[in-house]
Parts: sequence; C-alpha cells; structure tokens
Amino acid sequence: MEQVKCFIIGSGPAGFTAAIYAARAALNPVLYEGIEPGGQLTTTTDIENFPGYPEGVRGTEMMNDMRSQATRLGADIRTGIVTDIDLSKRPFHITVDGEKHIEAEAVIVATGASAKYLGLQSEKRFRGMGVSACATCDGFFYRKQDVAVVGGGDTACEEATYLASLCRQVYLIVRKPFLRASKAMQERVFNTPNIKVLFEHNTVEVLGDEDGVTGVRVRNGAGEEYDIDLAGFFLAIGHHPNTELFAGQLKLDEQGYIVVEPGTSRTSVEGVFAAGDVRDPHYRQAIVAAGSGCIAALDAERWLASQK
Repeated sequence: MEQVKCFIIGSGPAGFTAAIYAARAALNPVLYEGIEPGGQLTTTTDIENFPGYPEGVRGTEMMNDMRSQATRLGADIRTGIVTDIDLSKRPFHITVDGEKHIEAEAVIVATGASAKYLGLQSEKRFRGMGVSACATCDGFFYRKQDVAVVGGGDTACEEATYLASLCRQVYLIVRKPFLRASKAMQERVFNTPNIKVLFEHNTVEVLGDEDGVTGVRVRNGAGEEYDIDLAGFFLAIGHHPNTELFAGQLKLDEQGYIVVEPGTSRTSVEGVFAAGDVRDPHYRQAIVAAGSGCIAALDAERWLASQK
C-alpha cells in the first residue's frame, strides 16, 4: 500500500494552491484531480478579477497555470477519483477509483461545491456562453445589456441587484408567487428600478446561437409561453457542496458544508483540513479558495511537524 505524507482531494484553485505550498514545504503532496479536473473555473470563459492577469485569462488557462506551477515545485498530480475514505484512524485510508489504496498522514479536502442548474439541455449547451452561476464572476461582461436571474432567495436577490448596477435590465425569474429572501433583500430588489420580478414563471428553454445566449423562453402561471431577449442567463438557485464522501466522518453544517475551526482550516478530525468552496457557502470566489488552500497547506505542515 502506498504511503503518503500529505494527500489532497480536489483540483480547483484551493487544491492546486494547497499543492504549491505543500510541495514547497517538502510534504511531497499527492493530489487527485477528481471528477472535474481544474474545478468549476474550467466551465467559465474569461476571468478578469483574479490578481496577476491584467488582461484577463480563460478559466482553463488559469487552472493549467496553477497545475503546472504545482507540478514544477514537486507536487504529484494524478488523474483519478477518490471513491472511499476512512477517517476513523490514522494514517487515513483512501481508495482511488475503487481499487488503488493509499494511506495518508494528513488530508486536505478541496472538493468544491457544484452550482445547481435547472437541468435543461439548452442550459448545458450555453454554459460558459451566456449561462453562468456566478454574477460576481461574469456580470462584468454584460454591462448595459439585458440579463435574467433565476431564483427567489437571498442569493438571487443579491445577484440581481449587483447585475442591476451593471446591466440595462434585469429580469428576476421566480417560480413562486413570492420571494423567499429576507425582507431587507426584497426591499432592495423592489426599490431597484431596472429589476423586473417575474413571479410564477418557469424557464422553458435558454435560447441562443453559435455566439451564445440570445434569450430565454418562460412560462407564466397561466401556462402562457413567451420569449425575452437577453445576453446573459444567471442561475442563483443554490450550490451543493461535494461532501458525500465525508458524511458521518466530518462535522458538516445544515447545508452540507465542512465546518472548520474559526480562523483555520482544521476540521472536526485531527489531521484533516478543508479548503475552498467545500467549506465556504458565502463567497465562492477563486481568490478566496486559493487563499484558503494556502491556509490548509500551512496548517497541515504545522500539524505534521507537531506529530514528530
């Protein structure tokens, strides 16, 4: 059985940054990329708010840069999916692809969180071409254009008001006859003149061509369908943390995110650390994930040193 000092699960900004720091600390990290190598950023187009790229950068390019940097510094990055893990005793026992067994002294979990989508084929087709699950990431590209946001909670209202500061018109598509958001967030939406709330509306299809999204087809409460011309279509119906492997082993909050000690990356199991969106239900930004990957590697390094 292979013995590993520092094992990293996940390959987004958090996982790759953890690998960079762990490699420089001579922890000989082994990182498995998981089901979506590079993480959510590989599904986006241009990124303009990550420091160090003054002209912007494509998501896949930035993830390739991080991967190359980690590899150059000595991280062992592998293709594969962690299918089982036992955190009940140390060293921790990990199974990859159902057959390879590894023992690790420390584990960094950076499995991320997946945005929830409506499940439409057209939505999948235009993902990264006008369909987005992050207004903060992509709203800049739709300045002075018309966009729609799907959702009725705090996140949807927050994203709608943010987009309203950039865009000409924002349609908030809400399937219920009311908003689930807090009263303060509702007031912000209703007091923003270029947000139009479409209550009791469902998205039927995202419309577009080879250049990307051109509109959306919706159905109202009376069953009538009509089209709205749009340049961008934003989902704000929540995220699902990728923590199924750790249920019953790590402390999770009511949404399923990993709970860490405040100001650290330490989880409820000694020797296990969490970084990135898997522990962050609030910000979900690449730069925040990268920072937490750094924290996790430093915490792991110090913890391993204390075990000698």
